[in-house]
Amino acid sequence: METTKIWEMPVESKLGAARVKLDDTTLRDGEQTAGVVFSNTEKVTIARMLDEIGIDQIEAGIPVMGGDERDVIEEIAHLGLKASVLGWNRANVADIKTSIDCGVDAVAISLATSDIHIETKLMKDRAWVLDSIREAVAFAKSHGVYVSVNAEDASRTSFDFLLQYAEAAKAEGADRLRFCDTIGIMEPFRTYKVIRELIEHTGLEIEMHTHNDFGMAVANAIAGIHAGATWVNVTVGGLGERAGNAAYEEVVMALKYLEGLDLNVDTTRFTEIVDYVMAAAGRQIPAWKPVVGSNMFAHESGIHADGVIKNPKTYEVFSPDEVGGQRQIVVGKHSGSRTLEMKFAEYGIPLSREHATALLPHVRSKAIELKRPLFDKELVELYREFIGMGEGHEADA
Repeated sequence: METTKIWEMPVESKLGAARVKLDDTTLRDGEQTAGVVFSNTEKVTIARMLDEIGIDQIEAGIPVMGGDERDVIEEIAHLGLKASVLGWNRANVADIKTSIDCGVDAVAISLATSDIHIETKLMKDRAWVLDSIREAVAFAKSHGVYVSVNAEDASRTSFDFLLQYAEAAKAEGADRLRFCDTIGIMEPFRTYKVIRELIEHTGLEIEMHTHNDFGMAVANAIAGIHAGATWVNVTVGGLGERAGNAAYEEVVMALKYLEGLDLNVDTTRFTEIVDYVMAAAGRQIPAWKPVVGSNMFAHESGIHADGVIKNPKTYEVFSPDEVGGQRQIVVGKHSGSRTLEMKFAEYGIPLSREHATALLPHVRSKAIELKRPLFDKELVELYREFIGMGEGHEADA
């Protein structure tokens, strides 16, 4: 009987027939990153790209801000996108009316639920919060729009009061509850427990809104899905306040390869959209960024490079083509002779194992001196200097 190689085995779905949708808030929470401003042209381009890639809902911004913000939300709402377009609002009728006037088909109604926010930021009490959310949801539903009720700082909210808040919203017709880990203090085990209990008690659809202050935004989002959450609020590249939000591309690829759940998103455009959004935001993409960072498919270590040359799946969970990336074999301090043979073959220079072994110490010394990998021309120059290639030999480097 033929044995299936482990790297060819498909991931068995751990989520069964889970139905998960993504709501992208790059244009709202992403732009709330300190120092980030998108032009209206950039916002429209991002909205179109998100729609083409396959997002379910776009949180387009805050209509009540007026001016350019309202104008671009109205424009996005009338682009004829396949995705739902949602406007963000405080829990008051004036905000919601402005969103509806823009032509969005969904509204988020946000209100703080933790005591620290209610008492020190809002300077109100719990009764006021419940009355406000009832009135806001009732008004929105009377106008026929989809309603997401946001529990800001839900992760620091008394669970009993969170239930009261959810039930009050549900009674007025709210379609889902957004559980906001506003300052990123949740961890996956507690997230699972809280979301599971919240769903069991209320029966509401739950959306995960997770921040990355402790590096757990994606993990918490997935824990919420395991508990029964059906929506995840994401941003392109994880852009967002402080340490950012759950990254769109990371959530999609983690669900596909770790959980066996394919959301049918065009992942081949991930690198393109992250590059565009980060350029528009004036932010650098770290080389080590999951999924789309330049080091994601770069291999320098001799053992790793040799493995990838023989079979990419030895050190890559998925192909760079799948996310619009490129594989790089980097030659530097940690490279081996096999890497040199392969690199010089790319240049059209046959390098014997003997010559590769002789050249390797010089390559490593040069990399240490420069404190970086070597460029192609530097490698060829070392070959000429230490192996004795004549200057007349042209290398396509």
